[in-house]
Amino acid sequence: MFVQIAKDELIKETSKKAWFQTNNIIWPIILLYPVFSIVDYVYAPEIWIQFFIVRLITSALIYGLHGLFTAKRYDYRLLLHISFFLLSVTSALLCNIVKIQNLNIYYLVFATIVLFFNLQVFWEPINSFIEVLVALLLLAIFFNLFSDYNLDIVISNGGQFFFITAIISCIIPGTRYKVMKRDVRSQILIEKSNEQLKQQNADINAKNNLIDAQYEQLRKIDGQKNSFINIAGHDLKNLIGSVVMSNNMIKEEDYRLSTDQKEYVGYIAESAEKMQYLLNRLMDVKEIESPEMQFNLEIFDANVEVAHVFRGLYETAQMKNIHLTDNILKLPLNVRLDRVFAGQVFQNLLSNAIKFSQTNNDIRVVTSLQRQRFVFEIIDEGIAIGQKELDMMFNKLKTLNDTSGVNESRLGLGLSIAKLMTQEMGGELTYRSDDNGNYFRVEFYVIN
Repeated sequence: MFVQIAKDELIKETSKKAWFQTNNIIWPIILLYPVFSIVDYVYAPEIWIQFFIVRLITSALIYGLHGLFTAKRYDYRLLLHISFFLLSVTSALLCNIVKIQNLNIYYLVFATIVLFFNLQVFWEPINSFIEVLVALLLLAIFFNLFSDYNLDIVISNGGQFFFITAIISCIIPGTRYKVMKRDVRSQILIEKSNEQLKQQNADINAKNNLIDAQYEQLRKIDGQKNSFINIAGHDLKNLIGSVVMSNNMIKEEDYRLSTDQKEYVGYIAESAEKMQYLLNRLMDVKEIESPEMQFNLEIFDANVEVAHVFRGLYETAQMKNIHLTDNILKLPLNVRLDRVFAGQVFQNLLSNAIKFSQTNNDIRVVTSLQRQRFVFEIIDEGIAIGQKELDMMFNKLKTLNDTSGVNESRLGLGLSIAKLMTQEMGGELTYRSDDNGNYFRVEFYVIN
Protein backbone atom coordinates (compact mmCIF):
# COMPACT_ATOMS: atom_id res chain seq x y z
CA MET A 1 0.00 0.00 0.00
CA PHE A 2 1.53 3.32 -1.12
CA VAL A 3 0.19 6.51 0.48
CA GLN A 4 1.07 9.97 -0.79
CA ILE A 5 0.72 13.14 1.27
CA ALA A 6 -0.03 16.37 -0.55
CA LYS A 7 1.91 19.46 0.50
CA ASP A 8 -1.27 21.43 1.24
CA GLU A 9 -2.58 18.58 3.36
CA LEU A 10 0.62 18.46 5.41
CA ILE A 11 0.55 22.25 5.94
CA LYS A 12 -3.09 22.10 7.04
CA GLU A 13 -2.50 19.33 9.59
CA THR A 14 0.68 21.00 10.83
CA SER A 15 -1.25 24.23 11.37
CA LYS A 16 -3.84 22.35 13.43
CA LYS A 17 -1.11 20.93 15.63
CA ALA A 18 0.53 24.35 15.99
CA TRP A 19 -2.73 25.98 17.09
CA PHE A 20 -3.33 23.20 19.58
CA GLN A 21 0.07 23.86 21.15
CA THR A 22 -0.53 27.62 20.99
CA ASN A 23 -3.72 27.18 23.01
CA ASN A 24 -1.72 25.17 25.55
CA ILE A 25 0.41 28.30 26.06
CA ILE A 26 -2.12 31.13 25.76
CA TRP A 27 -4.83 29.83 28.07
CA PRO A 28 -2.52 29.06 31.03
CA ILE A 29 -1.02 32.58 30.62
CA ILE A 30 -4.47 34.21 30.58
CA LEU A 31 -5.58 32.30 33.67
CA LEU A 32 -2.35 32.17 35.71
CA TYR A 33 -0.44 35.34 34.90
CA PRO A 34 -2.49 37.53 37.27
CA VAL A 35 -1.73 34.99 40.03
CA PHE A 36 1.93 36.00 39.80
CA SER A 37 0.90 39.11 41.77
CA ILE A 38 1.22 36.93 44.84
CA VAL A 39 4.97 37.05 44.28
CA ASP A 40 4.73 40.85 44.00
CA TYR A 41 2.70 41.02 47.19
CA VAL A 42 5.37 39.06 49.08
CA TYR A 43 8.56 40.49 47.60
CA ALA A 44 7.49 43.94 46.33
CA PRO A 45 4.53 44.99 48.47
CA GLU A 46 4.96 48.66 47.69
CA ILE A 47 4.16 48.17 43.99
CA TRP A 48 2.14 44.96 43.86
CA ILE A 49 -1.24 46.67 43.25
CA GLN A 50 0.05 48.59 40.23
CA PHE A 51 1.57 45.46 38.71
CA PHE A 52 -1.51 43.40 39.54
CA ILE A 53 -3.46 45.83 37.35
CA VAL A 54 -0.75 45.56 34.68
CA ARG A 55 -0.96 41.74 34.75
CA LEU A 56 -4.76 41.86 34.45
CA ILE A 57 -4.51 44.22 31.47
CA THR A 58 -1.85 42.00 29.89
CA SER A 59 -4.04 38.87 30.30
CA ALA A 60 -7.07 40.69 28.87
CA LEU A 61 -5.05 41.98 25.94
CA ILE A 62 -3.69 38.50 25.18
CA TYR A 63 -7.23 37.08 25.45
CA GLY A 64 -8.51 39.60 22.91
CA LEU A 65 -5.63 38.96 20.54
CA HIS A 66 -6.21 35.22 20.81
CA GLY A 67 -9.85 35.64 19.81
CA LEU A 68 -8.92 37.86 16.88
CA PHE A 69 -6.17 35.56 15.59
CA THR A 70 -8.41 32.49 15.95
CA ALA A 71 -11.28 34.09 14.04
CA LYS A 72 -9.11 35.49 11.27
CA ARG A 73 -6.80 32.46 11.19
CA TYR A 74 -3.72 34.68 11.35
CA ASP A 75 -0.27 33.20 11.82
CA TYR A 76 -0.02 31.69 15.29
CA ARG A 77 3.68 32.68 15.46
CA LEU A 78 2.79 36.37 15.51
CA LEU A 79 0.35 35.81 18.38
CA LEU A 80 3.04 34.04 20.39
CA HIS A 81 5.61 36.76 19.68
CA ILE A 82 3.22 39.52 20.81
CA SER A 83 2.21 37.57 23.94
CA PHE A 84 5.82 36.87 24.87
CA PHE A 85 6.74 40.50 24.28
CA LEU A 86 3.97 41.72 26.63
CA LEU A 87 5.08 39.30 29.34
CA SER A 88 8.73 40.21 28.82
CA VAL A 89 8.05 43.93 29.24
CA THR A 90 6.52 43.43 32.68
CA SER A 91 9.10 40.85 33.80
CA ALA A 92 12.09 42.84 32.53
CA LEU A 93 10.81 45.99 34.24
CA LEU A 94 10.35 44.21 37.57
CA CYS A 95 13.83 42.70 37.35
CA ASN A 96 15.27 46.24 37.29
CA ILE A 97 13.20 48.04 39.93
CA VAL A 98 12.89 45.55 42.81
CA LYS A 99 15.30 45.42 45.71
CA ILE A 100 18.59 43.62 45.20
CA GLN A 101 17.72 40.81 47.65
CA ASN A 102 14.68 39.95 45.49
CA LEU A 103 16.42 39.92 42.11
CA ASN A 104 16.91 36.13 42.19
CA ILE A 105 13.15 35.59 42.59
CA TYR A 106 12.16 37.79 39.65
CA TYR A 107 14.85 36.49 37.36
CA LEU A 108 13.66 32.98 38.27
CA VAL A 109 10.05 33.95 37.37
CA PHE A 110 11.23 35.44 34.06
CA ALA A 111 13.30 32.29 33.29
CA THR A 112 10.25 30.15 34.13
CA ILE A 113 8.14 32.05 31.60
CA VAL A 114 10.81 31.61 28.89
CA LEU A 115 11.22 27.91 29.71
CA PHE A 116 7.43 27.36 29.69
CA PHE A 117 7.21 28.91 26.24
CA ASN A 118 9.99 26.80 24.79
CA LEU A 119 8.68 23.58 26.33
CA GLN A 120 5.19 24.03 24.84
CA VAL A 121 5.69 25.96 21.63
CA PHE A 122 5.55 24.34 18.16
CA TRP A 123 7.56 26.47 15.77
CA GLU A 124 10.91 26.75 14.07
CA PRO A 125 13.80 27.21 16.59
CA ILE A 126 14.81 30.58 15.11
CA ASN A 127 11.68 32.07 16.70
CA SER A 128 12.83 31.07 20.19
CA PHE A 129 16.23 32.70 19.66
CA ILE A 130 14.45 35.89 18.55
CA GLU A 131 12.36 35.85 21.74
CA VAL A 132 15.43 35.44 23.94
CA LEU A 133 17.18 38.30 22.15
CA VAL A 134 14.07 40.48 22.69
CA ALA A 135 14.05 39.56 26.39
CA LEU A 136 17.75 40.42 26.76
CA LEU A 137 17.21 43.67 24.85
CA LEU A 138 14.34 44.68 27.16
CA LEU A 139 16.46 43.84 30.21
CA ALA A 140 19.28 45.99 28.83
CA ILE A 141 16.94 48.93 28.08
CA PHE A 142 15.28 48.88 31.48
CA PHE A 143 18.67 48.36 33.16
CA ASN A 144 19.92 51.61 31.66
CA LEU A 145 16.72 53.45 32.54
CA PHE A 146 15.83 52.27 36.01
CA SER A 147 18.51 50.10 37.61
CA ASP A 148 20.57 51.46 40.54
CA TYR A 149 22.97 48.51 40.49
CA ASN A 150 25.95 47.76 38.32
CA LEU A 151 25.99 44.84 35.88
CA ASP A 152 28.12 42.57 38.06
CA ILE A 153 25.59 42.72 40.87
CA VAL A 154 22.73 41.93 38.49
CA ILE A 155 24.58 38.96 36.97
CA SER A 156 25.53 37.53 40.37
CA ASN A 157 21.95 37.90 41.70
CA GLY A 158 20.01 35.82 39.18
CA GLY A 159 21.07 37.33 35.88
CA GLN A 160 23.42 34.44 35.08
CA PHE A 161 20.69 31.90 35.91
CA PHE A 162 18.23 33.62 33.58
CA PHE A 163 20.76 33.85 30.74
CA ILE A 164 21.78 30.17 30.99
CA THR A 165 18.15 28.96 31.25
CA ALA A 166 17.05 31.13 28.32
CA ILE A 167 19.88 29.99 26.02
CA ILE A 168 19.54 26.30 26.87
CA SER A 169 15.73 26.39 26.50
CA CYS A 170 16.15 27.71 22.94
CA ILE A 171 17.56 24.32 21.96
CA ILE A 172 14.34 22.53 22.93
CA PRO A 173 12.02 23.85 20.15
CA GLY A 174 14.37 22.58 17.40
CA THR A 175 14.10 18.94 18.48
CA ARG A 176 10.48 19.33 19.50
CA TYR A 177 9.55 20.83 16.12
CA LYS A 178 11.12 17.93 14.20
CA VAL A 179 9.50 15.30 16.41
CA MET A 180 6.05 16.86 16.27
CA LYS A 181 6.22 17.42 12.53
CA ARG A 182 7.15 13.77 12.09
CA ASP A 183 4.21 12.85 14.34
CA VAL A 184 1.89 14.94 12.17
CA ARG A 185 3.14 13.17 9.05
CA SER A 186 2.75 9.77 10.70
CA GLN A 187 -0.77 10.67 11.82
CA ILE A 188 -1.73 11.68 8.29
CA LEU A 189 -0.25 8.44 6.93
CA ILE A 190 -2.19 6.38 9.45
CA GLU A 191 -5.45 8.20 8.71
CA LYS A 192 -5.01 7.88 4.94
CA SER A 193 -4.02 4.22 5.31
CA ASN A 194 -7.12 3.61 7.40
CA GLU A 195 -9.25 5.30 4.75
CA GLN A 196 -7.68 3.15 2.06
CA LEU A 197 -8.25 0.04 4.15
CA LYS A 198 -11.89 1.04 4.71
CA GLN A 199 -12.31 1.61 0.98
CA GLN A 200 -10.64 -1.68 0.14
CA ASN A 201 -12.77 -3.44 2.74
CA ALA A 202 -15.87 -1.88 1.21
CA ASP A 203 -14.72 -2.98 -2.25
CA ILE A 204 -14.07 -6.51 -0.95
CA ASN A 205 -17.52 -6.63 0.65
CA ALA A 206 -19.09 -5.40 -2.59
CA LYS A 207 -17.19 -8.03 -4.58
CA ASN A 208 -18.14 -10.70 -2.05
CA ASN A 209 -21.78 -9.69 -2.40
CA LEU A 210 -21.41 -9.86 -6.18
CA ILE A 211 -19.75 -13.28 -5.91
CA ASP A 212 -22.54 -14.47 -3.60
CA ALA A 213 -25.14 -13.25 -6.07
CA GLN A 214 -23.34 -14.89 -8.98
CA TYR A 215 -22.94 -18.10 -6.96
CA GLU A 216 -26.64 -18.11 -6.21
CA GLN A 217 -27.40 -17.54 -9.88
CA LEU A 218 -25.03 -20.35 -10.89
CA ARG A 219 -26.61 -22.61 -8.29
CA LYS A 220 -30.02 -21.94 -9.80
CA ILE A 221 -28.67 -22.55 -13.30
CA ASP A 222 -27.03 -25.77 -12.10
CA GLY A 223 -30.37 -26.84 -10.63
CA GLN A 224 -32.12 -26.02 -13.90
CA LYS A 225 -29.46 -27.96 -15.80
CA ASN A 226 -29.88 -31.03 -13.62
CA SER A 227 -33.63 -30.73 -13.89
CA PHE A 228 -33.32 -30.54 -17.67
CA ILE A 229 -31.05 -33.61 -17.77
CA ASN A 230 -33.40 -35.58 -15.53
CA ILE A 231 -36.47 -34.68 -17.58
CA ALA A 232 -34.71 -35.29 -20.90
CA GLY A 233 -33.25 -38.55 -19.62
CA HIS A 234 -36.64 -39.76 -18.38
CA ASP A 235 -38.29 -38.95 -21.72
CA LEU A 236 -35.45 -40.56 -23.66
CA LYS A 237 -35.73 -43.69 -21.56
CA ASN A 238 -39.38 -43.96 -22.50
CA LEU A 239 -38.56 -43.43 -26.19
CA ILE A 240 -35.74 -45.98 -26.10
CA GLY A 241 -38.05 -48.43 -24.34
CA SER A 242 -40.50 -48.02 -27.20
CA VAL A 243 -37.71 -48.55 -29.74
CA VAL A 244 -36.52 -51.70 -27.96
CA MET A 245 -40.04 -53.08 -27.69
CA SER A 246 -40.78 -52.40 -31.36
CA ASN A 247 -37.45 -53.88 -32.40
CA ASN A 248 -38.09 -57.03 -30.34
CA MET A 249 -41.46 -57.44 -32.03
CA ILE A 250 -39.73 -57.29 -35.43
CA LYS A 251 -37.09 -59.82 -34.30
CA GLU A 252 -39.84 -62.27 -33.38
CA GLU A 253 -40.70 -62.45 -37.08
CA ASP A 254 -37.13 -62.56 -38.37
CA TYR A 255 -38.09 -65.38 -40.76
CA ARG A 256 -39.79 -62.72 -42.83
CA LEU A 257 -36.72 -60.44 -42.89
CA SER A 258 -33.98 -60.28 -45.47
CA THR A 259 -30.30 -60.51 -44.52
CA ASP A 260 -29.84 -56.73 -44.70
CA GLN A 261 -32.96 -56.19 -42.60
CA LYS A 262 -31.70 -58.59 -39.97
CA GLU A 263 -28.41 -56.66 -39.87
CA TYR A 264 -30.25 -53.39 -39.35
CA VAL A 265 -32.40 -54.93 -36.61
CA GLY A 266 -29.22 -56.06 -34.85
CA TYR A 267 -27.73 -52.63 -35.25
CA ILE A 268 -30.86 -51.06 -33.78
CA ALA A 269 -30.75 -53.44 -30.80
CA GLU A 270 -27.06 -52.71 -30.19
CA SER A 271 -27.55 -48.96 -30.47
CA ALA A 272 -30.56 -49.05 -28.13
CA GLU A 273 -28.53 -51.03 -25.59
CA LYS A 274 -25.75 -48.45 -25.73
CA MET A 275 -28.23 -45.62 -25.35
CA GLN A 276 -29.75 -47.26 -22.28
CA TYR A 277 -26.26 -47.69 -20.80
CA LEU A 278 -25.36 -44.04 -21.48
CA LEU A 279 -28.61 -42.72 -20.04
CA ASN A 280 -28.09 -44.72 -16.85
CA ARG A 281 -24.64 -43.15 -16.52
CA LEU A 282 -25.47 -39.63 -17.67
CA MET A 283 -28.66 -38.89 -15.75
CA ASP A 284 -26.60 -36.83 -13.32
CA VAL A 285 -24.22 -34.48 -15.12
CA LYS A 286 -22.37 -33.85 -11.85
CA GLU A 287 -21.31 -37.50 -11.92
CA ILE A 288 -19.44 -36.83 -15.17
CA GLU A 289 -17.47 -34.05 -13.49
CA SER A 290 -16.81 -36.06 -10.34
CA PRO A 291 -13.40 -37.71 -9.75
CA GLU A 292 -15.33 -40.73 -8.42
CA MET A 293 -16.74 -41.44 -11.89
CA GLN A 294 -16.59 -45.20 -12.43
CA PHE A 295 -16.02 -46.59 -15.93
CA ASN A 296 -16.48 -50.12 -17.14
CA LEU A 297 -12.96 -50.47 -18.50
CA GLU A 298 -12.18 -53.12 -21.08
CA ILE A 299 -9.61 -53.74 -23.79
CA PHE A 300 -10.88 -53.41 -27.34
CA ASP A 301 -9.76 -52.35 -30.81
CA ALA A 302 -10.39 -48.63 -31.16
CA ASN A 303 -10.32 -48.84 -34.98
CA VAL A 304 -13.16 -51.37 -34.95
CA GLU A 305 -15.25 -49.06 -32.75
CA VAL A 306 -14.60 -46.09 -35.04
CA ALA A 307 -15.51 -48.18 -38.10
CA HIS A 308 -18.74 -49.20 -36.37
CA VAL A 309 -19.64 -45.55 -35.72
CA PHE A 310 -18.66 -44.66 -39.31
CA ARG A 311 -21.01 -47.27 -40.76
CA GLY A 312 -23.83 -46.18 -38.47
CA LEU A 313 -23.66 -42.57 -39.67
CA TYR A 314 -22.84 -43.22 -43.32
CA GLU A 315 -26.50 -43.30 -44.38
CA THR A 316 -27.19 -40.08 -42.45
CA ALA A 317 -24.38 -38.35 -44.29
CA GLN A 318 -25.64 -39.56 -47.67
CA MET A 319 -29.08 -38.14 -46.96
CA LYS A 320 -27.45 -34.67 -46.75
CA ASN A 321 -25.20 -35.34 -49.77
CA ILE A 322 -22.16 -35.24 -47.52
CA HIS A 323 -19.25 -37.41 -48.63
CA LEU A 324 -17.69 -39.43 -45.82
CA THR A 325 -14.18 -40.69 -46.54
CA ASP A 326 -12.90 -43.69 -44.59
CA ASN A 327 -9.21 -43.39 -43.65
CA ILE A 328 -9.51 -45.79 -40.72
CA LEU A 329 -6.50 -48.02 -40.06
CA LYS A 330 -7.03 -51.74 -40.51
CA LEU A 331 -4.23 -52.36 -38.01
CA PRO A 332 -5.65 -53.27 -34.58
CA LEU A 333 -4.94 -50.59 -31.97
CA ASN A 334 -6.02 -51.81 -28.56
CA VAL A 335 -7.05 -49.33 -25.87
CA ARG A 336 -8.28 -49.84 -22.31
CA LEU A 337 -11.38 -47.67 -22.01
CA ASP A 338 -15.09 -47.80 -21.42
CA ARG A 339 -16.21 -49.03 -24.84
CA VAL A 340 -19.65 -47.42 -24.70
CA PHE A 341 -18.34 -44.02 -23.58
CA ALA A 342 -15.49 -44.08 -26.10
CA GLY A 343 -17.93 -44.99 -28.88
CA GLN A 344 -20.19 -42.16 -27.74
CA VAL A 345 -17.29 -39.70 -28.00
CA PHE A 346 -16.64 -40.77 -31.62
CA GLN A 347 -20.39 -40.78 -32.34
CA ASN A 348 -20.99 -37.27 -30.92
CA LEU A 349 -18.10 -35.71 -32.82
CA LEU A 350 -18.92 -37.30 -36.17
CA SER A 351 -22.68 -36.74 -35.91
CA ASN A 352 -22.12 -33.07 -35.07
CA ALA A 353 -19.69 -32.71 -37.96
CA ILE A 354 -22.36 -34.12 -40.30
CA LYS A 355 -25.11 -32.02 -38.72
CA PHE A 356 -23.34 -28.71 -39.21
CA SER A 357 -21.67 -29.44 -42.56
CA GLN A 358 -22.89 -27.94 -45.78
CA THR A 359 -24.31 -30.01 -48.64
CA ASN A 360 -21.62 -31.66 -50.83
CA ASN A 361 -19.01 -31.24 -48.12
CA ASP A 362 -16.23 -33.80 -47.83
CA ILE A 363 -15.51 -35.14 -44.35
CA ARG A 364 -12.56 -37.43 -43.72
CA VAL A 365 -12.46 -39.76 -40.72
CA VAL A 366 -8.84 -40.66 -39.98
CA THR A 367 -7.26 -42.88 -37.34
CA SER A 368 -3.56 -43.31 -36.75
CA LEU A 369 -0.89 -44.30 -34.24
CA GLN A 370 1.26 -41.40 -33.10
CA ARG A 371 3.73 -41.62 -30.21
CA GLN A 372 2.00 -44.62 -28.66
CA ARG A 373 -1.35 -42.89 -28.88
CA PHE A 374 -4.45 -43.79 -30.82
CA VAL A 375 -5.50 -40.66 -32.75
CA PHE A 376 -9.02 -40.15 -34.08
CA GLU A 377 -9.45 -37.17 -36.45
CA ILE A 378 -12.39 -35.62 -38.27
CA ILE A 379 -11.32 -33.28 -41.06
CA ASP A 380 -14.01 -31.12 -42.64
CA GLU A 381 -12.61 -28.83 -45.35
CA GLY A 382 -15.92 -27.10 -46.00
CA ILE A 383 -17.23 -23.83 -44.63
CA ALA A 384 -15.89 -23.14 -41.13
CA ILE A 385 -18.39 -23.27 -38.28
CA GLY A 386 -16.37 -20.61 -36.43
CA GLN A 387 -14.02 -20.95 -33.50
CA LYS A 388 -16.30 -18.90 -31.26
CA GLU A 389 -19.27 -21.13 -32.05
CA LEU A 390 -17.23 -24.25 -31.47
CA ASP A 391 -16.13 -22.89 -28.09
CA MET A 392 -19.78 -22.40 -27.22
CA MET A 393 -20.71 -25.87 -28.49
CA PHE A 394 -18.11 -27.46 -26.24
CA ASN A 395 -19.65 -25.68 -23.23
CA LYS A 396 -22.59 -27.71 -21.97
CA LEU A 397 -26.10 -26.34 -22.23
CA LYS A 398 -25.03 -23.37 -24.38
CA THR A 399 -27.31 -22.61 -27.33
CA LEU A 400 -25.57 -21.35 -30.47
CA ASN A 401 -26.89 -18.78 -32.89
CA ASP A 402 -27.30 -20.21 -36.36
CA THR A 403 -24.95 -18.14 -38.50
CA SER A 404 -24.77 -20.65 -41.37
CA GLY A 405 -28.47 -20.67 -42.20
CA VAL A 406 -28.95 -24.30 -41.15
CA ASN A 407 -32.13 -24.61 -39.13
CA GLU A 408 -30.95 -27.17 -36.64
CA SER A 409 -30.80 -27.06 -32.84
CA ARG A 410 -27.33 -26.25 -31.65
CA LEU A 411 -27.43 -27.44 -28.06
CA GLY A 412 -23.82 -28.06 -27.06
CA LEU A 413 -24.57 -30.79 -24.52
CA GLY A 414 -23.34 -33.67 -26.72
CA LEU A 415 -19.96 -32.11 -27.47
CA SER A 416 -19.42 -30.91 -23.91
CA ILE A 417 -20.19 -34.39 -22.57
CA ALA A 418 -17.84 -35.88 -25.17
CA LYS A 419 -15.06 -33.59 -24.01
CA LEU A 420 -15.66 -34.40 -20.35
CA MET A 421 -15.78 -38.15 -21.00
CA THR A 422 -12.54 -37.95 -23.01
CA GLN A 423 -10.77 -36.13 -20.21
CA GLU A 424 -12.11 -38.44 -17.50
CA MET A 425 -10.85 -41.47 -19.42
CA GLY A 426 -7.36 -39.94 -19.62
CA GLY A 427 -7.60 -38.75 -23.21
CA GLU A 428 -7.35 -35.41 -24.89
CA LEU A 429 -9.82 -33.68 -27.18
CA THR A 430 -8.87 -30.67 -29.30
CA TYR A 431 -10.68 -28.77 -32.02
CA ARG A 432 -10.34 -25.75 -34.25
CA SER A 433 -12.24 -23.84 -36.89
CA ASP A 434 -10.45 -21.55 -39.31
CA ASP A 435 -10.18 -20.71 -43.00
CA ASN A 436 -9.15 -24.32 -43.74
CA GLY A 437 -12.37 -25.73 -42.31
CA ASN A 438 -13.22 -27.61 -39.11
CA TYR A 439 -11.00 -30.07 -37.31
CA PHE A 440 -11.59 -32.42 -34.35
CA ARG A 441 -8.99 -34.66 -32.75
CA VAL A 442 -9.19 -37.23 -29.94
CA GLU A 443 -6.19 -39.06 -28.46
CA PHE A 444 -6.04 -42.11 -26.17
CA TYR A 445 -3.07 -44.17 -25.03
CA VAL A 446 -2.80 -47.57 -26.71
CA ILE A 447 -1.91 -50.88 -25.05
CA ASN A 448 1.00 -52.81 -26.55
